[in-house]
Amino acid sequence: MNIKLTVEYDGTDYHGWQIQANRKTVQAVLEKAVSTLVGRPTRIIGSGRTDAGVHALGQVANFISDKGFEPHRIQRALNALTPDDVCVKVVEVVPDSFHARRHGRSRVYEYRIWNRSSPSPFQLRYAWHVHDRLDITAMRQAITCLDGEHDFSSFRGAGCDAAHPIRTVYASSISRNDDLIVFTVEATAFLRHMVRNLVGTLVEVGRQQRSPESFAALLDARDRTRAGMKAPARGLFLNEVKY
Repeated sequence: MNIKLTVEYDGTDYHGWQIQANRKTVQAVLEKAVSTLVGRPTRIIGSGRTDAGVHALGQVANFISDKGFEPHRIQRALNALTPDDVCVKVVEVVPDSFHARRHGRSRVYEYRIWNRSSPSPFQLRYAWHVHDRLDITAMRQAITCLDGEHDFSSFRGAGCDAAHPIRTVYASSISRNDDLIVFTVEATAFLRHMVRNLVGTLVEVGRQQRSPESFAALLDARDRTRAGMKAPARGLFLNEVKY
């Protein structure tokens, strides 16, 4: 059986998704639970990496089992075997050919900004606190350049091992609900730290430290040193993987 998992997790206390020696990761925690369930060491394939401190509402993974468990029993067992900050939301039996990483058509991320003068203890782990009032109109104007295929070298993090910097963005938006600002972006795939670098630069636009036009010019510049800071990991969520 090929088992597909949809997983959500609070990434605060993890060194990202991918297994690393002597570090606590989400993949390692899930593999331990799955291996206990099926009675043998079992590798889980994830749809992609999330960095240390990044959260997920819809990470996808799959594994092969030679035991015929019913999906609801797998879900219940895995949630009993994992910590409270990791939850298996959905379990499905999928065709043998399904591969969580290779078959993903797009990923949807959101980044949350808590935008008021005072912080909130309820947003501390899940949003970047920016105390300056941000100009949402300017930020929305800036992101109109993102849709379509572009070279995102200006927003590519150091150490990125992607074969090339070309990515296709299908949609992007910025919403505001009282003090919470949410930037959402869907693309074929993302470069290392791409969303966090976009957000750090957008906050400079919102602070009127740079114009929307200068934000658009960064795509042509292909120069990371000309873009803004990398936003903190705690505001970033992997929302969904589409197949």
